[in-house]
Amino acid sequence: MAYRVGILTSGGDCQALNATMRGLAKTLYNNIPDLEIIGFRYGYRGLMYKDYIKMTPRDFSGIVSQGGTILGTSRCPFKKMRVIEDGFDKVAAMKKTYKELKLDALCVLGGNGSLKSANMLSEEGLNVIGLPKTIDNDIYGTDYTFGFQSAIDVAVRNLDEIHTTAESHTRVFVVEIMGHRVGHITLSAGLAAGEEIILLPEIPYDINVVAKRVRKRQKIGKNFTVIACAEGAISKEDAKLSKKDYKAKVAARNGASVVVEIANQLSEMLPDIEVRTAVIGHAQRGGAPVAYDRMYATRFGIEGAKLIMERNFGRLVVTQAGKITSIPLAETAGKLKYVDPNDDVIKDAKLMGVTFGDE
Repeated sequence: MAYRVGILTSGGDCQALNATMRGLAKTLYNNIPDLEIIGFRYGYRGLMYKDYIKMTPRDFSGIVSQGGTILGTSRCPFKKMRVIEDGFDKVAAMKKTYKELKLDALCVLGGNGSLKSANMLSEEGLNVIGLPKTIDNDIYGTDYTFGFQSAIDVAVRNLDEIHTTAESHTRVFVVEIMGHRVGHITLSAGLAAGEEIILLPEIPYDINVVAKRVRKRQKIGKNFTVIACAEGAISKEDAKLSKKDYKAKVAARNGASVVVEIANQLSEMLPDIEVRTAVIGHAQRGGAPVAYDRMYATRFGIEGAKLIMERNFGRLVVTQAGKITSIPLAETAGKLKYVDPNDDVIKDAKLMGVTFGDE
């Protein structure tokens, strides 16, 4: 009887999803003689509604450099997984599909929410392993997630390009970089692009400190400034608000980003300086993965295949101190890896003169 492995990609897409699946599949095909791989289309939705394809080795050929995901993806929030809607029990449906297809294992490529769901299915008795996918690099327990380096490279390229127009027109640009709750991309991209002002969700900023730095640059002949700002950056005043009040304030922006608020404040405080905004947006998720991501994605996929072959389920593939290993899914589920304000990277950046708007 064939050994059957299901694969799905869930949540926001990122570079190197295909490279990871390729590493997993090629390793399994190379070591399990009678193997069948079932690819679920559009994430957990495919598992719920039995929307799948029977894959062959050819499906995994030539995709190491391809962005996106050949299986498609969708967002299925964890908080709604156990909510029965119109009589449809999502968890029961996924378990039914798993059993009807006689799967021996299910591999989930996903971020925080997707891995919470993977852990839930593992606790429900399914043989599940996880692979850490997210451009945000915020999965607890792993030093790195595939997609992160590619997103940084996109952000840096955009920051570099904005530099030239900012300098030509002596403008201030507040540039939004992805990172709603964590600032790993903004921190890395901001440092790599040489920005002196970097605003992160983990370090509430004082707009007066930001304005003072812009004015200081102007006084020493630097008549332009590019501010790297995470989409979840928050002021010291807003950080004191209750969660409910802060959500209400964000909703009142009517879809406008925090960069618009910062730009408006700087325009009032520095009336002689032209302030513009820029949003890099979903380009950070797209395009071909860089070589670094392809290498790590392939290694993650191989390690995932090893877990399946060893029947070592309920685990997440991670990298720690340069070593590819795994941890229990339960250990990472529901946790985020934040930027530590006391990390050496932050301290060293401040020594060089970078401000995070806090002092």
